Amino acid sequence: MARLPRINIADIPQHIVQVGHNNLACFFDDEDYEFYLQCLHKASEQYQVHVHAYVLLPNMIQIIATPKMTQGISSMMQSLGRRYVQYVNHRYKRSGTLWGGRYKSSLIDSDAYLLTCYRYVELKPMYLGLADSPEDYQWSSFNYHTCKADSELIKDHRLYNALGESDVERGQEYSRLFRFDFDSRLIEYIAETVKLGQVLGGDAFKDKIEKIANQRVRPLKRGRPSKKEANDSSD
Repeated sequence: MARLPRINIADIPQHIVQVGHNNLACFFDDEDYEFYLQCLHKASEQYQVHVHAYVLLPNMIQIIATPKMTQGISSMMQSLGRRYVQYVNHRYKRSGTLWGGRYKSSLIDSDAYLLTCYRYVELKPMYLGLADSPEDYQWSSFNYHTCKADSELIKDHRLYNALGESDVERGQEYSRLFRFDFDSRLIEYIAETVKLGQVLGGDAFKDKIEKIANQRVRPLKRGRPSKKEANDSSD
């Protein structure tokens, strides 16, 4: 199934994924992870993107963020890519590409899926065998959300803030979300959605996005298109 055209809308959260070229490593030691986070912080401030959650894996990055201007995420990722690739090529005396093409992303229905996407991202190290628990992995936002670490990068979404009256209450409530196993079908759904650039949400949310973006967000049905679909595509 082909990817849908990329949609960038202000104030709608996105799940962003970028993978190393041929799934090869993009981070080689702690200094690389730290430099990437510094670059992400600067680019997010410059292009008005609120980063809510993230994980940096040896060969991949995943970010949950809300752009405050229409092309904020595209501009942020372009700037971030240039700076980090230049850094890696200079430090390791290499040349050529580092990432396997452009980043992939999907719009998120925040009320239905945002905190679920936080969990999806922050549990990745466990699924990949890189840590026994999310708090053991240094390069994610989990310890910030559970009040075990500070972060200049993270800007809290209203749904995270609604978890409690204080930082401690929010951290405790957030930790409780991780008591439950992730449904394997939900994991596959989120992964497929971002892979294909689809919208993560129900029909009402998709209707809203189609109206705002003035373009289709649902994949076309298999087979010969109807007369209406053919006419719509030719407008």
